[in-house]
Amino acid sequence: MTDHLHRAVSSRANRREFLSIGTVGLLSVSFSGSADAMTRKRLFRRRGPAVHTAKRGKPAVIVGEKEHRYEVQHDWPQLPDKFSWQTTHNVAVDESGNLYVIHEGDRKLADHPSIFVFDPEGRFIRSFGSEFQGGGHGLEIRREPDGEFLYVTGYQHLKNFAKYDLQGERVWMQRAPMESGIYAEGEHQATTGRWGRDRFMPTNFAFLPDGGFMLADGYGTFTIHRYDADGKWMATFGAPGKADGQFNLPHGLWLDDRQQEPLVVVADRVNGRLQWFDLEGVHKKTLDGFILPANCDVHEDVLLVPDLSARITLLDKENRPLVHLGEDPEWREAVLKDGMALRTRPDDWQDGRFLHPHDACFDRDGNIFVAEWVAPGRVTRLVKQS
Repeated sequence: MTDHLHRAVSSRANRREFLSIGTVGLLSVSFSGSADAMTRKRLFRRRGPAVHTAKRGKPAVIVGEKEHRYEVQHDWPQLPDKFSWQTTHNVAVDESGNLYVIHEGDRKLADHPSIFVFDPEGRFIRSFGSEFQGGGHGLEIRREPDGEFLYVTGYQHLKNFAKYDLQGERVWMQRAPMESGIYAEGEHQATTGRWGRDRFMPTNFAFLPDGGFMLADGYGTFTIHRYDADGKWMATFGAPGKADGQFNLPHGLWLDDRQQEPLVVVADRVNGRLQWFDLEGVHKKTLDGFILPANCDVHEDVLLVPDLSARITLLDKENRPLVHLGEDPEWREAVLKDGMALRTRPDDWQDGRFLHPHDACFDRDGNIFVAEWVAPGRVTRLVKQS
């Protein structure tokens, strides 16, 4: 994945459709990364957007501009010493404000949990999901008639997706939908971690108004599956390619209900774009200008797009860019250097900058949580200031 990502970023790093938004008026720098923050001395010496700090205790770092300004709190959740982050992947928030984090996990540490829950102050509550070690990927939370439930994807050797209650009790688990007719023989039983366009490597979910959901086979067939409220496969749309309605790694997706007609927006990662579809999978529109968009979330009229290439984009109701949190071409160059070696060196990370935002979500107050694809793990809270 590392070489593939490096080539994809390098091929589009000179795009400028959106870059002007991020470099003019940003109050501080971002770009996703992992684990611990770097010394502030280096951050303050860098040329570039000004860093606004608070004069109480530890200086605060603010990113964004105008009404989209956020205080950066890296490594916000308090993980107990007995556990370790093993490449953080995705985040979700329940109705009580609790944060859920999934990491990929080390397959050799089979008894280590892969899902962690923290209260609204960042204090550890519980953990579970050791069955996702070595392949934990996506997770989302949905309110249903009988409570809130957690939906989880497993890739690599796992090749599955599952539904859990918030205490970690599994409701059901499924594998490749062979009835779709697009998978290799026996793929629903495979546990080898083999990749390919006829393999099942699910990444993320979008929940539909009728109680069903869509599932992105982001690392597998480059398609989107639609399921009903009972988890029964209904249909598939998309195919590998660059044309509208086709994908090159449809990594994330979400229900975009900001307009009168609800649509599903797909983060078509390696194609560097978002695509919108109706609930039957009919293509409606495409928006270029991203680098490696990884997922989406919506709060009020704002669409949140974590970009695996060191920034987070916010779009308004008409999908015009409001701000790129952390946009800085020089920092991106440092992140990509030496095969993205910086993602394994937390001592060299900088406060207010991101390396690889793999997922991000809003809470009910408009704060943002960011999980970064970095080996030592990193989860950041962005507290809305205005």
